[in-house]
Amino acid sequence: MTTHTTDTDRAAFTRQWAQWHARHEEVRADPHGFLAITGLHWLDATPTRYADAPGAWSTTEEGAVVVELADGEELVLDGQVLRGRHDFGVVAERGSLFPAAGDAVIEVAKRGGHDIIRPRHPDHPPRVAYAGTPAYAPDPRWVRAARYLPFAVPRPTTVGAAVEGLQHVYEAPGEVAFDLDGVTHRLTAFNGPTPGSLFVLFTDATSGVTTYAANRSLALAAPGEDGRIDLDFNRAVNLPCAYTELATCPLPPAQNRLPVAIEAGEKTPTAPVTVTRSVPADGAAGQAG
Repeated sequence: MTTHTTDTDRAAFTRQWAQWHARHEEVRADPHGFLAITGLHWLDATPTRYADAPGAWSTTEEGAVVVELADGEELVLDGQVLRGRHDFGVVAERGSLFPAAGDAVIEVAKRGGHDIIRPRHPDHPPRVAYAGTPAYAPDPRWVRAARYLPFAVPRPTTVGAAVEGLQHVYEAPGEVAFDLDGVTHRLTAFNGPTPGSLFVLFTDATSGVTTYAANRSLALAAPGEDGRIDLDFNRAVNLPCAYTELATCPLPPAQNRLPVAIEAGEKTPTAPVTVTRSVPADGAAGQAG
């Protein structure tokens, strides 16, 4: 475990955490972040119009997302103005495109094998009213020295979603093991956004009590050559589904449901968003984010 033994060290630790959390909150409250999502629309072969986005949207037999824009409607993607019929092609699983529509953007994405659009409007009341997320006071005790245990071969791992009926598949390259009060715990780790980085999804004994019931996420830097890696639970964060029913977050694998209380990181939001979610035509719904 990483230790901080002086008041000066603790003050620096607290200051660094506060700076990190402030940056995280800025991203969360971005004008086009997930708090700005006004609808979750599941596409099928029938061109369909929605009140919060221009155009009629559908998915082709080849799996491409298509929009048909009426006269006077347009989108802008990577500086290109789109008018009439536009084929976005096949969107990769957990991928997203963000064409702009005035001051809004229309997220075009694939989640759990389903094509979706999620319009994001900066003036959406949950974003405008967002006042921050409570968190435990940062404590060096919750920086745990861990061991990265790579699998011989990465394991495709299926997890549930915040919405019943959808599943996500992540590649797990290994586990991280850490000790707490004399007991060793292991967490399945997934690949992070940068080469070598990892992240874990987990619940613990605080889930549904002081922290969000479904999941929390913890980003991890790439392990050292000796497999050493630090788990700073002070930086455990909520996923979008803690704030809006228009997200499709993954749930932790069974092994990552810790029986101990991790009294660190973000707590349950004080004012979660409640919005009616649409479902895809086959009844399945669910997230990667």
